[in-house]
Amino acid sequence: MPRQLAALFCFCVIDTLGFGILIPLVPYMADRFGTAPQFITPVLGSYSLCQLLAAPWWGRLSDRYGRRPILMSSLAGACASYVLLAFAQNIWWLLVSRMLAGAMAGNIAAAFAYAADVSEPQKRAATLGVVGAAIGIGFTLGQPLGGLLAGGEPRGANFALPAAVSVGTSLLAIVLVRFVLPESHTAEHRRQHPDEPRRGAWRLLGARQALALLAASTLVVTYSQSILESIFAIWALHRYGFGPRAVGFLLFAVALPALIMQGGLVRWLAPRLGEGRLASAGVLAYVLGLVLLGCAGSLAVTVSGLLLCGLGLGAYNPSASALASKQSRGHDRGAVMGAYTASASLARVLGPFSSGALYVAVGPAAPFLVGACVTLPAVYLVRRAAALS
Repeated sequence: MPRQLAALFCFCVIDTLGFGILIPLVPYMADRFGTAPQFITPVLGSYSLCQLLAAPWWGRLSDRYGRRPILMSSLAGACASYVLLAFAQNIWWLLVSRMLAGAMAGNIAAAFAYAADVSEPQKRAATLGVVGAAIGIGFTLGQPLGGLLAGGEPRGANFALPAAVSVGTSLLAIVLVRFVLPESHTAEHRRQHPDEPRRGAWRLLGARQALALLAASTLVVTYSQSILESIFAIWALHRYGFGPRAVGFLLFAVALPALIMQGGLVRWLAPRLGEGRLASAGVLAYVLGLVLLGCAGSLAVTVSGLLLCGLGLGAYNPSASALASKQSRGHDRGAVMGAYTASASLARVLGPFSSGALYVAVGPAAPFLVGACVTLPAVYLVRRAAALS
């Protein structure tokens, strides 16, 4: 198991590094094409709309054929999307590249299913925390790296070079899966339940109450997270005049504490507090961070809010994922995690499609404060799910 987790850890770092490189850049690309804020954020949401439709399908395929083929196939699709983005000449090219990337995004659900395959139930939160930390490292390094590669000037940023680096990281991840990562969901294991009926994502949520509560909790948490991610570059550009480099380093303030929490503190806190309490505390910290962002009158307050958001997400995500994985029956773990991931994908559609409109119609603080209000009920939802698990 240590070798499998080490290989999976490296894969997640490399994979999400390429994705993270582009996070600070897409809003600036859309702005360069003359797109208004209320239309920039839906471009970001198109990725998640396609992921929402595809994630349960990828999860079922990983249950049927194994995790490795799904990881490699989705990475190949990511490569194609990065090439399209590098050559984008207008907003429509950018939209197509984001939609293709979302449709092929089966790697995260498969990676979490892989981690659950190779972990013991009592250590699952810690194992998923390691995977979350690997993803966090990719985002943590990717966002400032993307800003550095693009440059500091909003109007003169270089977008082709970051996209080329993302292609390279995805190709490296494919090589790692092909030659280093062993299959966790073998044909022998798949044959143990040959006649087990397979449920769709929404049927799974309807049949398992705790899973549905967790999906609802993750829906509202990820909704506010997607609001933050989709509007922050636009907000920072208008408020401080910041370009991709500065935004990349500010988003680092979210990713770094999340990484520290998932990579180390969750292992210590989860056995002592329980996954439900830890996830609830994460929600409260995240809500407070959003309120600070909404009321920020200085850069210091902005950074403080981002740090709290990172700590909250770092506590919530592995704890909720561990609770969700407990709702599986071994053979259908990929489908369960696919259904759970689908709720986050739905939130990532709703957030960007609403954040730009809120920003323009109500004011710059509105996306953050609305996100905080919507997220607060997750405290009850995750505690109730933990009681049923």
